[in-house]
Amino acid sequence: MLRPSGIAPAAAALAWTSRLSVGIALMPVPLRNVALTAMEIATLARLFPGRFLPAVGHGVLDWMGQTGARVESPMTLLREYVQALQSLLAGDRVTCSGRYVTLDDVALDWPPAQVPPLLVGANRPKTLALAGELGDGVVVDVTEHLPRARAAVQEAWATAGKDGEAHVLVFQTVALGTPAEEVLAAVRARVAEGAHRVAITVVGSLGGPPEAGPALLEMIPTLGRVRELLAQSDPA
Repeated sequence: MLRPSGIAPAAAALAWTSRLSVGIALMPVPLRNVALTAMEIATLARLFPGRFLPAVGHGVLDWMGQTGARVESPMTLLREYVQALQSLLAGDRVTCSGRYVTLDDVALDWPPAQVPPLLVGANRPKTLALAGELGDGVVVDVTEHLPRARAAVQEAWATAGKDGEAHVLVFQTVALGTPAEEVLAAVRARVAEGAHRVAITVVGSLGGPPEAGPALLEMIPTLGRVRELLAQSDPA
């Protein structure tokens, strides 16, 4: 199953707005050469500094198999990929010869002046540990997993000797028509569990697939009201 791409709509959303932060969660590493991903992230980060939030991950392994891109060791690929991608975005000239990632004296001509944080989509223990060790944070796609995921990522973060906290983004499912006050309560609950960002996934009814197009647009006034309520309760 191939859904709409991430880079094209992210670029459009960033160009149509002036303050909105836009993320891609996530870019599946088996499908993408790391140099291409570095080029695309760097381009958007230079065009829209401080507003682009990229994420990478294994992707849906069955879908990777359908495209002939599934690898024998997804963890090895992700580790090599994140290390190389971080180095390229930092402006380094990279040479490496791994099991899956091979670069020969590769560097970005135009690395981003402001390198965006690189999140890693993770659920299982080894991937969560990698997100904390090598990434700048984690994308959690199931709210019930948030406390466990945050703890695992932060433990790996601290073990790696990093200061501060790993960035945590979680998806919160909201049914179409949910009042702003209920959405706000859900957002606050995720923040209390350790999320730094809460991405709202709109569904027609709980348990259904994500909505798009006109149905999604119907929720924009509600989300705007949630933003107002947050600002009123926390002016800082």
